[in-house]
Amino acid sequence: MTTEKFTAEAQTLKKFFQIHCKDKHTGQTNHCKKLHYKDEDIYVELELCSECIELIHYSFDRLLECPHDPKPRCRTCPNPCYSKTEWKKVAKLMRYSGIKLGLLKVKRFFKIK
Repeated sequence: MTTEKFTAEAQTLKKFFQIHCKDKHTGQTNHCKKLHYKDEDIYVELELCSECIELIHYSFDRLLECPHDPKPRCRTCPNPCYSKTEWKKVAKLMRYSGIKLGLLKVKRFFKIK
């Protein structure tokens, strides 16, 4: 996976986690996560609660260790690296945020407030 693709994947995780955490949790604090990928440091600014910080760090670790090139979608991966319990948490979070993102795009398209 290219560094640009990795960075896009990390930013997608960030976006999904922040939408979910902002809507469902309280006590968000700012964090900066340094990801080292292919001899480059990538910094991701996060504003999440402690529960979501733990889960996104786990997700970043899985992303860093993905052996596939090109990287498949995790839900269609033949060798999933997420534990079942963590996968269920992330899948629920992604489902919620994906719906919210879809609604945000519709609102922007129609300029609904």
